[in-house]
Amino acid sequence: MKVAIIHYWLVGMRGGEKVLEAICDLYPQADIFTHVAIRENLSEKLRRHRIFETFIARLPMARRMYQSYLPLMPRALEAIDLTGYDLILSTEAGPAKGVIAPPDAPHICYVHSPMRYLWDQYHAYREGAGSLARLAMPVFAPGLRSWDVTSAARVDHFLANSNHVANRVRKYWRREADVVFPPCDVAAFSPRKQGGHEEFYLWCGELAPYKRPDIAIGAFERLGLPLKVIGGPEKAKGKFAAAAASNIEFLGKVDFDVLRDHLARCKALIFPGEEDFGIVPVEAQASGRPVIAYARGGALDTVKHGETGWLFDDQSIDGLVEAVRGFEAEGLAGLNPGTLHEHAANFGVKQFQEGFRRAVEEQLAR
Repeated sequence: MKVAIIHYWLVGMRGGEKVLEAICDLYPQADIFTHVAIRENLSEKLRRHRIFETFIARLPMARRMYQSYLPLMPRALEAIDLTGYDLILSTEAGPAKGVIAPPDAPHICYVHSPMRYLWDQYHAYREGAGSLARLAMPVFAPGLRSWDVTSAARVDHFLANSNHVANRVRKYWRREADVVFPPCDVAAFSPRKQGGHEEFYLWCGELAPYKRPDIAIGAFERLGLPLKVIGGPEKAKGKFAAAAASNIEFLGKVDFDVLRDHLARCKALIFPGEEDFGIVPVEAQASGRPVIAYARGGALDTVKHGETGWLFDDQSIDGLVEAVRGFEAEGLAGLNPGTLHEHAANFGVKQFQEGFRRAVEEQLAR
C-alpha cells in the first residue's frame, strides 16, 4: 500500500511525535505531510521518511510562529494532493484530519485531543494569550469550530488516546472513537534494584497553568513534606522558586537519566492536573512508584485507586493535602514495585502498535 500520514507540525520530539514514531514503525515507507517541519529537531527515524510541508512553511517566520497561522491551516490541508494513496492516517492535536482523501482510501484519525484552544479550554487560552491574539480569537474561532466539526465527517474511523478524549470527540464532533492508549517506553524505566523509596515526593512536567504546579507547591508547603519539582521553562521555575518554602526544591529541566532516577526514588508522583492522557504517571509506575492524581482525564485510565496510587476529586490545595494524608495513612508507599511495573506494561509500545494495526486492518477489510 501507499500510505500518507498527516501530522499537525513537526518542530520537536514531544508526546505526539513519539506516537508518530510508533506509527512509522508499522508503515516504514509512508510519506509524512505536515504544516511545518524543523528537521534538525526530529529523530533519525522520522527523518528517514519523505516529509512534505504545506504552504504554511513558506509564510514569514513560520518556523517560529507557525501557530499564528492557524486560520490558514484548513485551506493548507485541503490543498494537499493525496491522489494515488491507498491509506490515509492522521494524528490530531492541531489541524490534521481535514485533508480530502481519495474516495477508495480509508482515512483513520488518531486523536490526541480535539483542539483545546477552540473547545473546552478556549477561555483559558484566550485569557493567557497576548493582546493581539485575544482580539483575533473571537473573530476566527467560530469559523474554525465549524470547519473542525465539518472536517470530522471526512474521517472514516477515529481512535482516541484515552476514554477522556473519546468523550470529547463524542461531545464536540458527534462521532464515536475506539480507545488505543499511546505508547510508553516502559522498558526504559525500572524499579530500584536495591533499597526502597526515599522520602521526597515528585512533580514533573512543563510548568504550565493547566498542569497545576501551583496546587502541588501550595499543598506541600502546608504539609511541610519534601517535594522536588522537575520542569521548565526557566522563567516559570524562577517565579515559583522565589515564593516557595524551603521544603520545595526546583531542579529545572533535567536530562533523561536524572528524570528516570528521581522517578524510581520518589515516594510518589504528584499529578494534580487534568491531562488528555498523561504519560508521566505511566513512567512513574514503570519505575515502581505510585501516583497521587486528580481523578479526571487520562489518569482514570492509568491509575488504579488503592492499587497503583491514589485518586482525589477536589482539584485544590485542600484536596491534594487530604489525598497525600490518605495515601500515607493507607501505607501505599509500600506497594510492590514489580506489580506497578507490570501494570505500566499495559501501556507499552507493542500494545499500542497491536491496537493501531488491528483498527487499520478492520477498516481496510470493510
